[in-house]
Amino acid sequence: MAIKSITATQRLDSRGNPTVQTRIVTSNGTFTSLVPSGASKGDYEAVELRDGDDSIYHGNSVLKAVRNVNEILGPAVCKAGLDPATELKRLDQLMIKLDGSNDKGNLGANAILSISMALARAGAAARNIPLYEYIAAEAGLPTDNYVLPVPFFNVLNGGDHSGNSMAFQEFMIAPVGASSTSEAVQFAAETYASLKSVIVAKSGKSAIGIGDEGGFAPPIYHPCEALELLTQAIEDAGHTGKICIGIDPASQSFFEHGSYNIGFKTETPESLQPSELAQMYRSLMDSYPIILLEDPFGQDDWQSFVEFNKDCPIELVGDDLLATNITRIKMAKDKGACNSLLLKINQIGTISEAIAAAKEAYAAEWSVFVSHRSGETTDDFIADLTVGLRTGHLKSGAPCRGERVAKYNRLMDIEDELGDRQLPFKYAGPNLRHAQKL
Repeated sequence: MAIKSITATQRLDSRGNPTVQTRIVTSNGTFTSLVPSGASKGDYEAVELRDGDDSIYHGNSVLKAVRNVNEILGPAVCKAGLDPATELKRLDQLMIKLDGSNDKGNLGANAILSISMALARAGAAARNIPLYEYIAAEAGLPTDNYVLPVPFFNVLNGGDHSGNSMAFQEFMIAPVGASSTSEAVQFAAETYASLKSVIVAKSGKSAIGIGDEGGFAPPIYHPCEALELLTQAIEDAGHTGKICIGIDPASQSFFEHGSYNIGFKTETPESLQPSELAQMYRSLMDSYPIILLEDPFGQDDWQSFVEFNKDCPIELVGDDLLATNITRIKMAKDKGACNSLLLKINQIGTISEAIAAAKEAYAAEWSVFVSHRSGETTDDFIADLTVGLRTGHLKSGAPCRGERVAKYNRLMDIEDELGDRQLPFKYAGPNLRHAQKL
């Protein structure tokens, strides 16, 4: 398959910040991508290149990254004569070599990823297969049966994603008791509507503003307040026992000098020692149907992760700790620091490296949890990635805001498509942690 041209432009993400859009024209058609961006970024992520010119988009423009696609990366990929249908990894490695850094900071992970995503779409089209099937084949996973994921909906926002005083960043609902992804979306949307009513009854209509990921951001402070709201909403929607809860404290955001200040968004600090924070988590797990805990400690607080993981009965996910980076994954495996990888494609910067990271996690007998970013786009790539990699669960925000809903709609489209193709598939449900083995 001939790649005729690769061009990039500057477009907007869900926060109104610039991002990179890339368009690849091949003999099979035109394929595009839009790259997401995070707010709470870890230090070990691949580097997102921004211009830093305060006179344009307050320094957030990505014209350098766009230029790097148009003048360096794109021409090199076209000239290489490699076929994305079968040589995605070689194409990604070519771009990594052109960048020449350990973190993609020279040409920009946003520039490289934008091409990698579009190349994967072009490769799938060249083979006349859906993107999820292409990804499964690239990963060496089954292409004749699939696992549809449990969607995790971030319905209460705090931390860096909202203006309320709650330190914990995300409270998610996971409809494990649904019979399909489509029914899971229904359960979540019904619970989200009930949650809105619960918040209005408790705090008034002014309290139903939403955060970056579409979740409500009411005036709450302690995690118990959030969990009580969720418990009530789940009950009111008629889904008690069918919906479990996941929490992402994003604790790096409130890690200060060896302790955790859960009052960091208020004028009254409330610092907890790691052992005290761990006890808080255990108390919450004892009282509520929590099945997943992400980044409960800071990105370098290995000791707290290791200690907590010794007797952690639920999925313990590393995000900032791991940064979708194989070196960090191996470190965490050797230390026994967690049992699940949060997979974010823009943390590592190419699709082939994201696939490799998932395979490394599976080799460690871990789970893999695919994630969006808070600064998202309407690109639904990660829905296909989740199905192709058989990860069994994905988080993409609330059932609200177009850039979030796009992923859930795509999952339902895939579910229908698999039915039309008469291919066997199952909903991960309670087995979400071990979906790759289903």
